[in-house]
Amino acid sequence: MSIIGKYGPWATSLRPALGKLSFRNQAWNDIRTWKEQALAKVKELVASPDIGTTPAVRTEKKYVFDGLDIEELSWQLPYGNRTRAAVLKPVNSKGRLPGILALHDHGGKKYFGVDKITRTAAQQHPLIADHQQSDYEGRAWANDIAKLGYVVLVHDTFTFGSRRVRYDDVEGLPTVPHQVFSDEEDPHVDSQYILAYNQWAAEHEHIMSKSLFSSGTTWPGVFLAEDQAALSVLAERDDVDPEKLGCGGLSGGGLRTVYLAGMDSRIKCAVCAGFMSTWDDFILHKSYTHTWMTYTPLLPNYLEFPEILGLRVPLPTLVLNNNQDELYTLSEMKKADRILQDVYAKAGVPDHFESAYYEGPHKLDIQMQQKAFDWFGRWLRV
Repeated sequence: MSIIGKYGPWATSLRPALGKLSFRNQAWNDIRTWKEQALAKVKELVASPDIGTTPAVRTEKKYVFDGLDIEELSWQLPYGNRTRAAVLKPVNSKGRLPGILALHDHGGKKYFGVDKITRTAAQQHPLIADHQQSDYEGRAWANDIAKLGYVVLVHDTFTFGSRRVRYDDVEGLPTVPHQVFSDEEDPHVDSQYILAYNQWAAEHEHIMSKSLFSSGTTWPGVFLAEDQAALSVLAERDDVDPEKLGCGGLSGGGLRTVYLAGMDSRIKCAVCAGFMSTWDDFILHKSYTHTWMTYTPLLPNYLEFPEILGLRVPLPTLVLNNNQDELYTLSEMKKADRILQDVYAKAGVPDHFESAYYEGPHKLDIQMQQKAFDWFGRWLRV
């Protein structure tokens, strides 16, 4: 049985056992030829919107906190509100450092973005403190990796934080009088208002997705465009070595890593945490646990889900999983793992891919963070 009943076996049969552009297919022997064609097709299907060149960056504030030089930045994309971002690096660091684009999660918490994985003041909003405790074992992981000698950039992405959909800007939907919440930028907004906003934003997600499909783009495509813009901001800084760039994140940040690291070769080292499985898992078991931000229509005809990330082969990739992750089926996570192992083995670089499994539910705890930090150190600090 499946989440779509007796239609499950039929739905899984619609996809080829081996995608047309899978590198595991015997038809592909030359990695360069395969990658050229595979990337072209994926770019076509993802349909990322053209948002122009690197945006003009405005520095809003500079200060020192937690042993880090912190810059609060913003930039304006061709649509929506200004993007808020933070750059963190060790105090008194010199020269060009490796750069990390730290990708915040989804977590059903769209009111926040950057703040989910950073700490830039002694006082945190209680909802952020709770989130970091449950998902990151109490850590702001972007701070912790910056302290190891990286320039770390974290930005609000499409529909999160500064980029969220403002309720007051929405027209044409039925009103829900009992849902009252604030669209203020005050970081001390009462938790009940933020929780109400997050509930409304979750219910609005299918509307946004349908609108994006109707516009000829996809949610992964918009994420990709905005994350690439942020990557350009990071790469063009005077204190960053543009040849030593990495990215990573948990959950929605892991999803964004799949697409960004898979499709942008500037990412020399990637860590995907808490977002790896197969299309069959989404078809039969777990699509209801996932955001509309996951899906690119027709792409399953060409690549298995892990093979999107595998487009980056031979560049190094680490995938971190939890054995009791409620968002996936363990057997399908293991299958995705084997697929990526096969891709890297066929490319002749099996040691450029690693995966690890940890006890517990969906999270990126301290042990997993340390594994990620070691992976970045191995490939970016040489």
